[in-house]
Amino acid sequence: MRIPFLLCVAVLLVTTSAHALTADELVAKNLDARGGLDKIHAITSLKLEGRLRIGGQFELSFASYQKAPDLVRNEATIQSLTQIQAWDGKEAWQISPFQGRREPEKMSDDDARSLADDAAIGGPLADWKAQGSTLAYLGTEDIDGTRAHKLKVTLKNGDIEYVYLDPDYFLEIRRVSQLTVRGTHVKMVADYSDYERVNGVYFPFSTTIESKGSGDGGTQQFTVEKATANVPMDHSLFAFPASAGTGHGTEGAKR
Repeated sequence: MRIPFLLCVAVLLVTTSAHALTADELVAKNLDARGGLDKIHAITSLKLEGRLRIGGQFELSFASYQKAPDLVRNEATIQSLTQIQAWDGKEAWQISPFQGRREPEKMSDDDARSLADDAAIGGPLADWKAQGSTLAYLGTEDIDGTRAHKLKVTLKNGDIEYVYLDPDYFLEIRRVSQLTVRGTHVKMVADYSDYERVNGVYFPFSTTIESKGSGDGGTQQFTVEKATANVPMDHSLFAFPASAGTGHGTEGAKR
């Protein structure tokens, strides 16, 4: 009776494990771990402030503004110069003083894709169906010694993101994005850690991003020092400035 008993236990364990490893269930666990979908939806805007270190050499202050459903503006400042990139839900624009361009300019569709892909406050897993994405579970993969669950998210625009969830807490620890920019295949690897609660929802306060294939290379490390939810944000904060040359910089972010 011992061998059949052990076989039954093994079958039961395999069946239970297989049932647990479905894409829908993993997403549900991730959303529950973050605080729940209702609390995520309750955050209609999010402002993050902190430090950005580039290549371990330069340190800038940064501010990120997100407004539901898909508006985003990022600012990085050093020595009174502020780089701005924004997405208003339809098109993207930027001010690039570090490259000698102090006037706002429209970004190409390819350059805007990474901004648009990261615009949703809840990330790629919350409301993935409503966003027009498709989802597939690809098993586990070793991420720095952790057998993380791997989800493939195909976005509505065709870009692909691989999301890795910690097997114990089901929080996102890595995201690998694949997109094509001006005919070049770009791979961006983002590692997340130091989760903190904001209005009942956990967000990573430390993010390290490495870009490969874009020509820029290097590593960017974001450290959030302050996070505020549901801050009033006018649409003009994200929209292309009505008149170029009016000094749109950080002043627009103070509204």
